[in-house]
Amino acid sequence: MIGPDATVTLDFALARLTAVMDKLVVYPNNMKTNMDKLGGLHNSQRILLALTQAGVSREDSYRLVQRNAMKVWEEGANFAEELKADPEVNKILTSAEIDDKFDIAYHTKHIDTIFTRVFGE
Repeated sequence: MIGPDATVTLDFALARLTAVMDKLVVYPNNMKTNMDKLGGLHNSQRILLALTQAGVSREDSYRLVQRNAMKVWEEGANFAEELKADPEVNKILTSAEIDDKFDIAYHTKHIDTIFTRVFGE
């Protein structure tokens, strides 16, 4: 009973996704503008992991990230600059290590592989 229902539902979802992708228009400059509005907060998980990998407890790492992230939400600050100015974070991560976590190339490094797999080019 569940097999036919699941396959019909999957077919519907894939057909809908195909229609969305066929009509999708991407504006890279607008995407960058929207991401910049976040002040770098989309990199908070990478900073959290870097702190824990450096030996800081998860609770303390979360506290450090949240403290600096809230400045971005409340004051419109830049997340990377807030982290670099935080003396507690500076004891753990260097400015270069922080900059590395904000490199957009990390998030886009597999784009060519994805397109090759999908389109075979």
